[in-house]
Amino acid sequence: MSESYAAVRMAVISDAPLDPSAVEAAVDGPEFGGVVVFTGKVRNHDGGQEVSALEYSAHPQAERFLAQVCAEVAEKSGLPVAAAHRIGALTIGDLAIVVAVAAPHRAEAFATCAELVDRIKHEVPIWKRQLFADGLSEWVNACG
Repeated sequence: MSESYAAVRMAVISDAPLDPSAVEAAVDGPEFGGVVVFTGKVRNHDGGQEVSALEYSAHPQAERFLAQVCAEVAEKSGLPVAAAHRIGALTIGDLAIVVAVAAPHRAEAFATCAELVDRIKHEVPIWKRQLFADGLSEWVNACG
């Protein structure tokens, strides 16, 4: 791509409900023909067990880590990116993460969005505790 639009337009960790339209608006512009928005929701099952709720906890510097990952992906792709991750108690159907990427064409937006979601999941110190319907719970990727 000859022209770089690289920028982190949003990198937020919040205990408030997430707004996908705000994350999308952060990257949108008239020069972009493709805007990909990924929303990750709390599902009601995992590994054959019924999940009743989730709790997300974050390292005190997690937002700094999120901004760094976003900056690296934006620089590599040359595209604007935005990400918001929720912490605290979430119920089934709540949004846990929203990521948006804009590009002149869809292929770059899809690829960059997938990379950003994967990197956030693996590199930002946010931990998930699953609460099961039977009263048990487990931490997911807490040692990771």
